Amino acid sequence: MAFGGGTFTVQNKELPGTYINFVSATSANAALSDRGIATMPLELDWGIDGEVFEVTSEDFQKNSMGIFGYDYTHDKLKGLRDLFRNIRTLYVYKLTSGGAKAGNDLAEAVCGGIRGNDLKIIVQKDADDEELFVVKTVLGTVTVDEQVVSGADGLVPNRFVRFKSGAELMVTAAVPLSGGTNGTVDGTAHQTYLDKIESFSYNTMGVAVTDETTKGLYSAFVRRLREEMGVKFQLVLYNKAADYCGTVSVKNRVLDEGWGEAALVYWVTGILAGCEVNKSTQNRRYDGEFAVAADYTQGELKETIRQGEFTLHKVGKEIRVLADINTMVTVTDTQGEVFKDNQTIRVIDQIGNDIAVMFNTKYLGVVPNDAAGRVSLWSDIVAHHRKMEGIRAIEGFSDADVSVEPGETKKSVVVKDYVTVVNAMGKLYMTVTVA
Repeated sequence: MAFGGGTFTVQNKELPGTYINFVSATSANAALSDRGIATMPLELDWGIDGEVFEVTSEDFQKNSMGIFGYDYTHDKLKGLRDLFRNIRTLYVYKLTSGGAKAGNDLAEAVCGGIRGNDLKIIVQKDADDEELFVVKTVLGTVTVDEQVVSGADGLVPNRFVRFKSGAELMVTAAVPLSGGTNGTVDGTAHQTYLDKIESFSYNTMGVAVTDETTKGLYSAFVRRLREEMGVKFQLVLYNKAADYCGTVSVKNRVLDEGWGEAALVYWVTGILAGCEVNKSTQNRRYDGEFAVAADYTQGELKETIRQGEFTLHKVGKEIRVLADINTMVTVTDTQGEVFKDNQTIRVIDQIGNDIAVMFNTKYLGVVPNDAAGRVSLWSDIVAHHRKMEGIRAIEGFSDADVSVEPGETKKSVVVKDYVTVVNAMGKLYMTVTVA
């Protein structure tokens, strides 16, 4: 007779044997999610049209030509270099989507945009075989693709162009592509981005615009997602008095020719997205490439804090972040002074996002809403908070600070949670007694 075996739901097996359930340890569901994810809508001369696409820090360094149409060192990518100093992943939307693709008799650009007009096709005879052609795709002065073929039908698409069927290859000098245009950037372009990015998860959204209508659109978006949908992220704008903990307003303008005054949004978006939950960006040195207007008096700096403006100021020869604050200036009984600090927002966003992911993946529609199920949820939340306390993001936490009770319906649970957020030191008050 063979022994019984397998897994069990209830202890009702008839045969002797070994019945083992393998389940994930509770701690595996109480992990802290990583930060360093940002999103920005960008006015691009090249890039994927009509979709949000992901770019990692490594992608940006190694493949910027293929992704954005310019090499990593190009001045057009200065803002992105500032951004990627502190993030690992960027979700990009090309606001200039819908533009015409450049082309000539032999090829058409893969992407719409004016950068396609800098593409050229060169056709030469192969030095080793007169029956073959060498076809080069050149962007600016860089050869980005080279193929050896007997005819046009043998050409395959590359990252920059698609070759036209039925074309005839003839030896020719560089023949440029032409007719490429950027799409129109208007309210529709911004709204399309918001519709598409709503399903993504990220820490910070940055929008480098100056007109109040567009800033108002994004301010309403972050408030709706945070308050109505529970999606926790912060929005970085330039010179926007939103009076809201989810919006950060950059005070300083940049002075670089060819760049809008709101370009510091790139760097601030990066440092806020990349800042760990137990850290602050206060006193962070500006290590970017823009010339930043940062000449303020002590009185003016005090006023920027009162107005909830994220400000960089001069400290000797360096430029540093004055205070890691958001635009919230009006306090209430439910949201006091502590909510003005971005470190507080990072902590509560970490808790909100982590617990939501844990509940949705482990408990929703799976775990029974009985005493044992609620104890399991309580244990996971406590384990999560212990990790937060371990990295000194919260302090003074006790198991009794979390309670999980049945809700008003059979399927609902009610969690009450109390945490004390730790903020980085920002002020020193010292009394020295000298005898």
